[in-house]
Amino acid sequence: MNFTLTPFQELPLEHLYQIMALRQEVFVVEQNCPYLDADGRDLSAWHLEGREAGTGRLIAYARLLPAGQVCPRGGGDEHYPSIGRVVVAPSHRGRGLGKLLMRRALEECRRLFGDAVIEISAQKYLERFYRDLGFVPTGKEYLEDGIPHLQMRWGRRP
Repeated sequence: MNFTLTPFQELPLEHLYQIMALRQEVFVVEQNCPYLDADGRDLSAWHLEGREAGTGRLIAYARLLPAGQVCPRGGGDEHYPSIGRVVVAPSHRGRGLGKLLMRRALEECRRLFGDAVIEISAQKYLERFYRDLGFVPTGKEYLEDGIPHLQMRWGRRP
């Protein structure tokens, strides 16, 4: 998988279309969760794309947000950068690409935002996946768009 990291203003239109299509395929259609994916935060985000070597097909994606852009519904802290919209194409799951994507996302967050704590709003069923990467829960379980979630943090503790 080949990674690229691009600020919104520099995303080619075809890439933006592919990103939105993959997010909708998984978060809206597969998870049967109608919600407004275009939440306004993409404009200030860095977009980490994982593309299949050879074909260039988008197969993994994560959105990196600077501090001040976190969604407060789950009790997120606006003082921390965050990673969200983490997704691997259904056709490419079970190959370890999710961990590869998250490790790269964490590296890029360190490069972009320094030695800050990184926050995520994790779907509850993925808690072990994120714990294995070093994230720890910071609050109680909550519902976001009808799906159980946990606020989790990674990195040095304040």
